[in-house]
Amino acid sequence: MSHDTRREFLKHTAASGIAASGIAATLASAAPRRAVAASDKIRVACIGVRGRGNSVMQSFAAEPDCIVTHICDVNEPVRQQRGAEMKQRTGLEPKLVRDFRDLLADDSIDAFVVATPDHWHALLTIYGCQAGKDVFVEKPASHNIAEGKTAVAIARKHERMVQVGTQIRSAAFLSEAAEFVRSGALGKVLFGRAWETDRNREIHLGKDGTPPATLDYDIWQGPVAERPYNAEIVLGGAWRWLFDYGTGDLGNDGVHRIDFCRYAMGLDTLPEAVSCAGGKLFFTDDHQQWPDTLLVSYEWPGKVLQYEMRLWSKPKLFGATEGAVLYGENGTLMLTNSSWKAFDAAGNLIKQGASDLSAAQQAHVRNFLDAMRSRKRDSLNQELYSGHVSSAMCHAGHIAWRTGKRLRLDAATETFDDAAANKLLGREHRRGYELPQIG
Repeated sequence: MSHDTRREFLKHTAASGIAASGIAATLASAAPRRAVAASDKIRVACIGVRGRGNSVMQSFAAEPDCIVTHICDVNEPVRQQRGAEMKQRTGLEPKLVRDFRDLLADDSIDAFVVATPDHWHALLTIYGCQAGKDVFVEKPASHNIAEGKTAVAIARKHERMVQVGTQIRSAAFLSEAAEFVRSGALGKVLFGRAWETDRNREIHLGKDGTPPATLDYDIWQGPVAERPYNAEIVLGGAWRWLFDYGTGDLGNDGVHRIDFCRYAMGLDTLPEAVSCAGGKLFFTDDHQQWPDTLLVSYEWPGKVLQYEMRLWSKPKLFGATEGAVLYGENGTLMLTNSSWKAFDAAGNLIKQGASDLSAAQQAHVRNFLDAMRSRKRDSLNQELYSGHVSSAMCHAGHIAWRTGKRLRLDAATETFDDAAANKLLGREHRRGYELPQIG
């Protein structure tokens, strides 16, 4: 950050009552949230509303007991457009906000809906919980394991309801499939295989430049070490494929398949070991940093889950671009994003089910709103800890790839048996966006 920009940042934080070293002053002044009364409409502030964030925001607006009262985005044209669209849809004009810090001490807000780039997911969850808000956060739940672990601790400390946006957890077909597995119809299920196959585009970054006046690039960077503005990264979506901002396709799409595979297998905790083969093997001449080819193995006592990723290969597995298969002693069960099919040992179809994926998103939002009213954390279909487990598995897979080692993982401390791997658990946050310390 330039000296001029830093001065502007400090001026803003002083005017807003925010400590320059972080968000502490505003959070300290935020009153503890009450439980939402059944007769009240839930008031939500949506942070990050460009693409996926707009879709999720529309799902909240569709619920009759919910109002989108605030729209927060660092990109002025985006927030102006979304504000106009929301007013046209609901007849109510939401308050348009550039800086999320202006939301923290606003006691009228019951919940944050977070759909920013990955590097902001955990911090906004943490800040929201500290400010007494419940949080609906898009997947992955964090950019790295340390952030996710901190978010879980903060949510517990402040007794917040936090739902992670792996919406397939609220799909009817997934519950049916898991119940079928639990019935014992497949016998012992010891091995699961999830995958992602398709042809991605190359990522080429143009020249660095100057951010437009309508974009708050300082806030967009948040905890990440400063770098010059690049339009392809910020506006073109290339952030997803860079180490500092995204989590690659493992954290983007893989988290869904890993999540529903481990759910159906009954794997509720972090694995005890992880290993990985692969790398950036196909897109060798572009600017993306995360791998395009991976085979990650996760191990629990007596069970194994593998994730296969080929972002350059169009051929499908079992007729699906993405999905999972559970292998039992008496048959198999296949999961896609909207269906399941069970086969006996001879390959004959014995049972199946399906449900609409868009309905799953709406049900996921409804489940979150209901939990806000009941204050029953275990009623959430993808409560933060569970979402953290699936997200941390993605991060652990990347760490195994970067170290080239089979790593043992202590689920209690969320650390590895390897010093080099432990250095990759988190990162140093930029001043003003530090990660809170937990005991």
